[in-house]
Amino acid sequence: MSTLALYVRSSIGRKWIVAVTGLLLSAFVFGHMAGNMLIFVSTDAYNLYGHAMVNNPLYKAGIIPWGLVATFLAHVIFTLMLVRENMGAREQAYAVSPKHKKARFASKWMAQTGSIVLVFFITHLMTFKYGTLYTTTIDGLEVRDLARLMIEVFSNPMYVAWYLVSLVLLGYHLSHGFSSMFKTVGLSNPRYLKAFDIAGYVYAVVVAGGFISQPIYVWFFKA
Repeated sequence: MSTLALYVRSSIGRKWIVAVTGLLLSAFVFGHMAGNMLIFVSTDAYNLYGHAMVNNPLYKAGIIPWGLVATFLAHVIFTLMLVRENMGAREQAYAVSPKHKKARFASKWMAQTGSIVLVFFITHLMTFKYGTLYTTTIDGLEVRDLARLMIEVFSNPMYVAWYLVSLVLLGYHLSHGFSSMFKTVGLSNPRYLKAFDIAGYVYAVVVAGGFISQPIYVWFFKA
C-alpha cells in the first residue's frame, strides 16, 4: 500500500483532508457571497460578475465546477468517517461524561444542519444556475440577466422564507465548522480556542448576513 493511501486511512490524514477541504469550501462560500453583493452596486455589475464567472477558462474547462464537487464530496465522506471513528472510540465516555454528551449533541445538530444545507444547495442550483435563462445586453455584450432572475425569485415570499431559514442554519453550521477546522488538525491549545470560536462566529455572521441581505434588499426595494 502506498504512503499516500496509508496517510488517507490514518486518523490524522483524514483530519487534515477535512480541514483543507473545509477551508477551500469556506473560501468559495465567502467569495460567492462577496460577488453577489454587487447587486447593491447595480444590476449590470451583478450580471457582468456572473458572466465573468462562467466564462472563466478554468470554469469552462470544468476544473472549477468539478473541483468544487470533488472537494465537497471529500469533505462530507471524510467527515462522516471521522464522526463514526470518534463515536466508536468514545462510546463509553459519552455514557458517563457531560462534556462528551455536549459534544455528541453538537455533532448531531451539525449533521442535521448539514443535511438541510445540502438540500438548500441543490435547490439553489436548480433555481439559479439551471433556472430561467433571461438575457440582457451591456455595452454590446449579451450576458445572462441573473439580476432579473434574482428579483423574480426573491419576490416569492415562500422562497424568501426558505432562503432565510436555510441561511440562518448555514450560519450555525459555518460557525461551528470554521472554528473546528483548526481544532481538527490538532490546534487545540486552550490559549487559542476562544480566538478560533470568535473567528468562527464572525465568519458565519459575515457570510450568512451577506447572503441574507440580498433577498431583504430585493423584497423591500426591487420587488
